[in-house]
Amino acid sequence: MKKIEAVIKPFKLDDVREALLELGASGLTVTEVKGFGRQKGHTELYRGAEYVVDFLPKIKVEVVVPSSLLEAAVDAIIKAAHTGKIGDGKIFISAVEQVIRIRTGETNETAL
Repeated sequence: MKKIEAVIKPFKLDDVREALLELGASGLTVTEVKGFGRQKGHTELYRGAEYVVDFLPKIKVEVVVPSSLLEAAVDAIIKAAHTGKIGDGKIFISAVEQVIRIRTGETNETAL
């Protein structure tokens, strides 16, 4: 099993969610986060004063999939989140050793 963490632009969340659900992902976790990469933030004007926004709003999507679905899930996220502009995001993949569903006690892929 693999855990995919994708940091994406907020307006791309619905597209990414739909793409993952079409693949058969049984659930996902979404967190509102802030950060920066190559964008390095930007300046904004508020009530006549200019200020720097160092951290930009992003969405972190976390999903655990069977190893057999990994490539398809990553491809789906890339296609759904891509705008071609700086700040599209990043995808991180890590191994998951064990999953336990608390309610039933099911483990590993049956718990997904």
